[in-house]
Amino acid sequence: MSARRDVIEQASKRGVFARSARMQVKVPEDLLSQVEVGLHRRMVEVVGLARRAGQAISGFVKVREWVMQRRAAVIVHASDGSREELDRLISGGRDIPVVDALSSEELAKVFGRERVVNVALAAGGLATRLCCENRRFAGVAVGDPRVCRTFPADGCEQAGQ
Repeated sequence: MSARRDVIEQASKRGVFARSARMQVKVPEDLLSQVEVGLHRRMVEVVGLARRAGQAISGFVKVREWVMQRRAAVIVHASDGSREELDRLISGGRDIPVVDALSSEELAKVFGRERVVNVALAAGGLATRLCCENRRFAGVAVGDPRVCRTFPADGCEQAGQ
């Protein structure tokens, strides 16, 4: 099974969960929304872990410095942030994966500030994990306004380099 909306829907209809558990299983009607919320929460938690580990910074100027110094492995841009600001942020930079599934309010809670739009994660395991969680979330959240993008498509592999 993979983290895709159609796969989860089909597994629910076919009784795959019951066969796997070898017993009768009652699948909640809102399973997809529970999975989506869980994956979204995991992305917030990874950003929080990176911040506490000293592997994440916030703020346009600091993030831009990391991009120019090639220290940023992943950029997290708030879903309610402006596209023009993101373009200015990564202009001249290399192909950096961009995650834009988290709101500025969610990022602000992680950093203990009033508003955070831009975050950069340093190369390492947490950056790679965030990209992978982002891909899972994008597969489940199809059609949701918070659907995220990761550039380039294979951002999981590149984030840790």
